[in-house]
Amino acid sequence: MPPFTLSRRLAAELLGTALLLAVVVGSGIMAERLAGGNVAIALIGNTLATGAGLVVLILIFGPVSGCHINPAVTLSFLMQGKILRSEAALYVLVQVIGAVAGVIVAHLMFDHAPVVAGIKVRSGGGQWLGEAVASFGLILTIMGCLRFRTTAVPYAVGLYITAGYWFTSSTSFANPAVTVARALTDTFTGIRPLDAPFFIVAEIGGAILATALGLWLFSGAPESVAEGEPQQARTVPADEAT
Repeated sequence: MPPFTLSRRLAAELLGTALLLAVVVGSGIMAERLAGGNVAIALIGNTLATGAGLVVLILIFGPVSGCHINPAVTLSFLMQGKILRSEAALYVLVQVIGAVAGVIVAHLMFDHAPVVAGIKVRSGGGQWLGEAVASFGLILTIMGCLRFRTTAVPYAVGLYITAGYWFTSSTSFANPAVTVARALTDTFTGIRPLDAPFFIVAEIGGAILATALGLWLFSGAPESVAEGEPQQARTVPADEAT
């Protein structure tokens, strides 16, 4: 089957990112309404919806555009030489537009104003490090799965982000487009616009570091590794060691 046209790939990226933000923000609003003030319960609801939504979105749009739906992922693919610069720029543009559209849709579903500046303070070295770690782990997850177990990508990404909501101090935005869009909501998942640039820098830094490491770490593996087969370590005989 020939590759999808650029217009279809861009449409998939726009729609995928919009649906992701509708899931993230919409589930955050619903979870907060139903949790009765219990933030932990609200976060559980938000986490499960986001992780499940990611799996579905990657399964649907992955075959069309790769389902980056994340400028950090697109940057990683650009560093790996898997996407042209011009296409990467368009991917990022439609991802940001789609993310903002997703927030607006979520707000309208719950009778909120279309766009409201975020008010939740998310700042400090710990949270910036959390975002760098979240983005770093996400990129390594994608690179490793694409190298050894391609069909596992949707599930691995969904599971990693589900875990990231809980083991990172920042609750794992791990996505510059998501960060931009979440600065436009004053709901459970929002972030102050003032804090967003620091998150974005941390996310990009984590992605760059993970890509550089992944290119080295996975480069020695044979291309013929069977789907789903673990790579066995090779013991180097003493007379080969130098």
